[in-house]
Amino acid sequence: MRIGTLVIRADATVAMGSGHIMRCLALAQVWKDSGGQVVFASSELPPAIVRRVRDEGMEIENFGPTSLQEDAMALAALARQKRASTVIVDGYQFDSAYQKSLKASGLQVVWVDDTGRCGPYCADVVLNQNAYAHEGMYIDLEPGTKLLLGPRYVWLRKEFVPWQNWSREIAVVPRRLLVLMGGSDSDNFSSQVIRATQSADLGALEITVVIGGSNPHRGSLGALQSRSSGNIQLLVDVNDIAELMAEADLAISAAGHTCYELAFLQVPMILISLAENQVPAAAAMASAHAAIDAGWFAYFNREDFAPLIRGVVENHELRCSLASNAGRLVDGGGAHRTLQFLIDNSAARREGLSSQEVGVC
Repeated sequence: MRIGTLVIRADATVAMGSGHIMRCLALAQVWKDSGGQVVFASSELPPAIVRRVRDEGMEIENFGPTSLQEDAMALAALARQKRASTVIVDGYQFDSAYQKSLKASGLQVVWVDDTGRCGPYCADVVLNQNAYAHEGMYIDLEPGTKLLLGPRYVWLRKEFVPWQNWSREIAVVPRRLLVLMGGSDSDNFSSQVIRATQSADLGALEITVVIGGSNPHRGSLGALQSRSSGNIQLLVDVNDIAELMAEADLAISAAGHTCYELAFLQVPMILISLAENQVPAAAAMASAHAAIDAGWFAYFNREDFAPLIRGVVENHELRCSLASNAGRLVDGGGAHRTLQFLIDNSAARREGLSSQEVGVC
């Protein structure tokens, strides 16, 4: 069947980062590869994100600041204009009333959620990709709303596809450390991690720090790099993040969507929570023995962190275990599973089937 047009409502700013847009881009790619069209409805995207989306052959419609009610009405109108039957909403600023307004327009509404705090949920599909997701988070759920929960539904962009059946070899002596503190890193936490690794006396370990094009601290990070002993590389707005992850022997990362990308590539990782929603993700990854949870960024202490990272670097058995457990969490098929579910669910809606006949995942 022809899948038509998909409209995605998500934003990216220095304050919120680029995670919402970038994970939605993964589903957008498989949608487009299946013959559909994709329109992003977004507010003031950074130039690097605009280029990335347009290079994918997708449209961007600018949504200015307004009330949530007006935003929902504008999104429904855009969907009608583009003849889209499905909309995806990903962002913490949207609420239950926003869902209800979209549902009233007759659209298939997919709600990308991380918190379980947006009830009552009335979207057709609520998707929570996190390792901590469970049905108990969604007791305030209207009949007919489907749940897609857990890392089985992690959306990975197409740059990860070539690594689908790859198996990592864990180096006895790690040589490459990857630092990933988010696309914008508004608090410049990358600099604190760099200083902590320098004080950890990690020998010849090469450190690659990746930042987004919207990072406002590029200058200060560059100055920090220039004062280093030459083992620090600063990369801005990369398009080959999967390859960089595959080459890394260890990662220090924010506990956002990136940690699931690292898990797919079996990278031993230390996670730091830079936002409230990242705290349960770091805890769940640690509970699965798939990562080391270094805690909340506000309590970060360089003197405490240095022996932590040194201990991980020197413990080959620990890194082997972390990599193996992480790899079992994410298999890379989440975007395709979601696409197929939405196709089937959309067909069932058109045929007037009940939620019981469609089933729940």
